Amino acid sequence: MSNKFPIISVVGSSGAGTSTVKGTFEQIFRREGVKAVSIEGDAFHRYNRAEMKAELQRRYAADDRTFSHFSYEANELGELERVFRDFGETGKGRTRVYVHDAVEAERHGVPPGEFTAWAPFGEGADVLFYEGLHGCVVNDEVNLAALADLKIGVVPVVNLEWIQKIHRDRAARGYSTEAVTDTILRRMHAYVHCICPQFTETDINFQRVPVVDTSNPFIARWIPTADESLVVIRFRNPRGIDFPYLISMIHGSWMSRANSVVVPGNKLDLAMQLILTPLIVRLVTTARKLR
Repeated sequence: MSNKFPIISVVGSSGAGTSTVKGTFEQIFRREGVKAVSIEGDAFHRYNRAEMKAELQRRYAADDRTFSHFSYEANELGELERVFRDFGETGKGRTRVYVHDAVEAERHGVPPGEFTAWAPFGEGADVLFYEGLHGCVVNDEVNLAALADLKIGVVPVVNLEWIQKIHRDRAARGYSTEAVTDTILRRMHAYVHCICPQFTETDINFQRVPVVDTSNPFIARWIPTADESLVVIRFRNPRGIDFPYLISMIHGSWMSRANSVVVPGNKLDLAMQLILTPLIVRLVTTARKLR
């Protein structure tokens, strides 16, 4: 953790909705005059698209069907830890971009499936904002959770997560339902062993729970809407959280446990604004005083 140059880490798997949450953070940064530099977890994949395909084939030939982008060894976690540590100490670092499609390729001048060159960032930044798969990993090699000052988990119940991924990958990437299903199955081992443990390290988890039938996510025609969902918000340390204020400000919310609030799905943005704004302001105010 760093008092001078704080790090915010938002963690969630593919299809969890971290990109939507990123938009809420950007609103808060803009409104509160916080200069944030953002890095994406995809930038720290170890392989480009062609290399990953070759590595998957090699693993399949060796009868290893558990390897995926979720796996620790498919990512440059040591480099990510270095970036977190460098920013925490100096307010500087470096990152790159993984180019997903033709639109991004035109923007960055790099073919889809490739990385841009590493480039420095951070001059004058108040905070580093990470969004991706592995921002709170703790294992024998790295301890990213110890370097982040505010850790957020975005964790829909798994059937909803699958529905969101299936619809996104079919619409945005042209994948068939069968292809997405194969990806989900291949990632399951690493999801259990590499992704889920991070949610015990997060300070706050936002878990969307649909209140419509999602029992077979592979045939769902629509993603459950915010109006068809609840969000369970769990605080790792509820000390200092003004629960009566939150309940009074968010109509239809209630406490389900001493450290958890349930809010209507269409109130997620409001809940995040109310909860996260004072935490971010406190981090930045303290940091500016110490520089």
